[in-house]
Amino acid sequence: MTTFNELGLNEQLLSAIQEMGFETPTEIQQKAIPIFLNRASDLVALAQTGTGKTAAFGLPILHHLDVNDKSTQALIISPTRELCMQITNDLKNYSKHMRGVKIVAVYGGSSIMGQIKDIRNGAHIIVATPGRLIDSLDRKAMKIDQIQTVVLDEADEMLNMGFQEDMETILAQTPDDKITGLFSATMPKEIRNIANKYLKESVEVSSGKRIRRRPISPINMRWYKPKTN
Repeated sequence: MTTFNELGLNEQLLSAIQEMGFETPTEIQQKAIPIFLNRASDLVALAQTGTGKTAAFGLPILHHLDVNDKSTQALIISPTRELCMQITNDLKNYSKHMRGVKIVAVYGGSSIMGQIKDIRNGAHIIVATPGRLIDSLDRKAMKIDQIQTVVLDEADEMLNMGFQEDMETILAQTPDDKITGLFSATMPKEIRNIANKYLKESVEVSSGKRIRRRPISPINMRWYKPKTN
């Protein structure tokens, strides 16, 4: 059985993973993490909610993060505010032993000026919903032309919510040499078209297994609540 230690992640991440109660990577994590760590190709990952997708893309992003570089290095796009906040919280917990990591959530229903201030104070990783991200770009509040990694999480849900044009607008503003991860539960033709247009030499992996974690204390039980997105 593959362990997190065998995937090539750094010691700070491995310590955080162990403290959060993860014992072995899920199927999608086993398949996706090495590909994202290698950064040799883009990734299309088909996986249901609850299979551990955030760690599958979040851990490799954090592994390669240069905290001494104040620029935004990774952009993660999610369909809803709730998922955006959840991804942000997960990344903060994975990176708790990494000094100086700045992760900013950008979503509707909260002060855009406060979010812009956080971005301008430095954001290594931005996690955003499509509409608020477009608004922030229109305001020249952030630059994504130097982004190294882009992730579209629950891409089929973004499509169902009418964000296809926003997704394509955002991707068109990112550099050609970035690494892109597209995570989706299904692969309708519209998502396949986006993958064919914006991803290069992509590798496709899939998983149907939902995540199973052992509780380690009542304090940390909040991490075991099922997602509602």
